Amino acid sequence: MILGFQYQTVFSQDIPPKKRLQIARTHQAPVIDGILNDSIWNHAETTTGFTQYKPDIGLPATQDRRTIIQMAFNDKAIYIAAKLYDDPTLMMNQLTARDNFGQTDYFKVTINPNNDAQNDTQFVVFSSGLQADAIANPTIGEDFSWNDVWESAVVRTEEGWTLEMELPYRTLRFAEEEKPVWGIQFIRFFRRERSEYAWNPIDPTKGIVGLYHGELVGLEDLKPPVRLNLYPFTTGIVNNFDGKTETKLTFGMDLKYGLSDNFTLDATLVPDFSQARFDDIVLNLGPFEQTFAEQRQFFTEGIDLFSKGNLFFSRRVGSRPTGNVDLNDNEITQDFPEETKVLNAAKISGRTKNGLGIGLFNAVTANTFATIRDTITGAARQQLVEPLANYNILVVDQQFNRNSSISLINTNVLREGNFRDANVTAALFDIVNKRNTYNVAGDIKMSRLNLQNTEQVGYSSSFRAAKVHGNFRYGMRHSFADTQYDINDIGLIFRNNFNNFRAEASYQIFEPTKKLNSYSFQLSYNHNRLANPGVYTGTNIGLSYRASTRKLDSYGFNFDLQPGKQYDYFEARTPGKFFIYENYVRLGGFLSSNYNRRFAVDLRPNFETLFEDGREYTAWNTRLSPRFRFNDHFLMVYTFAYNFRNNDRGFATRQAGEPVFGERDRQIIENSISTNYTFNPFQVLSLTFRNYWDTVTYDNFYSLLDNGRLVQNNNFNINTLDNNPNINFSTWNLDLSYSWQFAPGSFLTALYRNQLFNNTNSSTENYTDTLNNLFNAPAQHTISVRVQYFLDYANLKSVFQKNNS
Repeated sequence: MILGFQYQTVFSQDIPPKKRLQIARTHQAPVIDGILNDSIWNHAETTTGFTQYKPDIGLPATQDRRTIIQMAFNDKAIYIAAKLYDDPTLMMNQLTARDNFGQTDYFKVTINPNNDAQNDTQFVVFSSGLQADAIANPTIGEDFSWNDVWESAVVRTEEGWTLEMELPYRTLRFAEEEKPVWGIQFIRFFRRERSEYAWNPIDPTKGIVGLYHGELVGLEDLKPPVRLNLYPFTTGIVNNFDGKTETKLTFGMDLKYGLSDNFTLDATLVPDFSQARFDDIVLNLGPFEQTFAEQRQFFTEGIDLFSKGNLFFSRRVGSRPTGNVDLNDNEITQDFPEETKVLNAAKISGRTKNGLGIGLFNAVTANTFATIRDTITGAARQQLVEPLANYNILVVDQQFNRNSSISLINTNVLREGNFRDANVTAALFDIVNKRNTYNVAGDIKMSRLNLQNTEQVGYSSSFRAAKVHGNFRYGMRHSFADTQYDINDIGLIFRNNFNNFRAEASYQIFEPTKKLNSYSFQLSYNHNRLANPGVYTGTNIGLSYRASTRKLDSYGFNFDLQPGKQYDYFEARTPGKFFIYENYVRLGGFLSSNYNRRFAVDLRPNFETLFEDGREYTAWNTRLSPRFRFNDHFLMVYTFAYNFRNNDRGFATRQAGEPVFGERDRQIIENSISTNYTFNPFQVLSLTFRNYWDTVTYDNFYSLLDNGRLVQNNNFNINTLDNNPNINFSTWNLDLSYSWQFAPGSFLTALYRNQLFNNTNSSTENYTDTLNNLFNAPAQHTISVRVQYFLDYANLKSVFQKNNS
């Protein structure tokens, strides 16, 4: 039904006529050096007339900051030249890593071959000479994890700066048409005042930015190229831990292949994720799993279709095994692996001219074994804890009316043998009216688990409606999941069994006042219940305010209130049991000074308490992050975080099968440093360091009654409990990396890593002693060198043709 969906393009009557730019064909490609002296620029049509949309709406660019653009094309690429007027003494030109915006002026080109207002490809050139690129749509916003290979060059002059860009057709997805009309937009950003100008005027109060693209015409006789990019790589690794050294040399390849004009295959063959950075591990006392952001490039790049419905959590692929070990008498688990090996992964995605998007994802992980040892004989054996597993996603998404979509998604995980299989199906809709003023969206989802002896089927749904234009906005939403709903084999859900209602309202300004560039208020109300039994669990009222001054300093506050009794059905880790707390209040704020200054600082203090008889709980935390930019090459950021909780209460341990709660003091100290020295647009040296220390000390212990209240149990203390719940948890991570782009798309990356970890019950130990003990723990040292080379089939083909001739 979705595949046959027909629609009519609808334009809002409020959007003015679009600008048009006629592009010229050239037989002599310009030299990409930033110097606009190539013959094509003597004849190509020029366009200008930029208009500000942030912070002032509709303000024309003055002569001293005007932008003049020209475009040309041939059978290989699109070429862009721009002359950007500005006072060179006021320009900001910080050198950063690729895709890192820093304190730098930039020029952005957005191209949409389908001209559908929803599927953009963005190319950004900074005045420092660096690049950024992204894919963008209303579902994901701007995704800068997407990378392609294209060329640009910048020259700074007495009148500002000039640039040239070469955008090969393999960076775009488009169909062959006789006289295509592409969407096009140019953005000019002045960092010193954070002002943004658009070639085709933008109204930020209404609709998505894609509705305001201009049109590019003249791309006649244009044929989509064979899009085949190869990224062969090799990685050498030396790993030392506790006196044992291992070495490994791996070879592999990533590839991108255009299956058709609009669909691309991305694959990683013999994948290597050894250079993904360390996770920022913290001590988790809560009832839900600790998760971390994805850092493997293959799983962060180009996943916009697969993120529909929030059913895909890529860290599941290659995560900790799902099985358990079966121990015989006198046996212990000697080694339980923390991850499974990804054998290969591939994704196919694209969208037709008519707005039909299709995505296919597949990954395979290897058999994974735990090692079990007999404590008497010393004999060791292995047990399968994760079999060969196949992860799959299918997405079908139909866009229409330039602002709306409906989608169908299926995910499944198939495991060999007597291990669980999983399947999830979802239907979604996201519809905005013709005038881009109101939005309704929702979904219905079904999960199915095939367990060894039974099947588990669960359901979830959500619905939201909102006013999405103007200064004052409001909306409401409802979300539901039954007790059987579970997507955690390939997705992420911390808990099910909820039936929640939310209402929210906000007010924001789009044009500056005398003292403020912007400000916004947001008020929200949440009413939470269980799905089964259908009982009330709590209420939350939130208020937040944030503002930015004319000097580009930002500040704000947030207030959170949970009035009356709140019923926590998860802290006890026991089905049917709940824990009551009352009248929770939290007040926080932030201050962020203008990063344009050499020295800037971020400050985030928070305070929370309970107004409850018999409770004297207080907590406060602060995060202080000063940063200093020594020059345009060198930036250092230091972060200090302190968190103290006094007389907190929560789950401590389990005794005789029953949950034991404890009253505890908790102190967290975290120090981190991040530095970058960027030599030029192609070489960067980075250092990151983090030390995290967390102590938890229990004073009193309680039994949880059936009515949700706690009663002190004097029979419990540190000595009588089976497990001592006091914790002294500390970690140390250091990453030093050097990256050199020695050719377009080709990199050499050298990395040194150092990691320490210690976890004891000595919660009263001070910081100095804890650090000394941490340094006495076995350290992991890793040295890794990786070389990746970029090969473009079109370039290889031309080389072979020249050799043959």
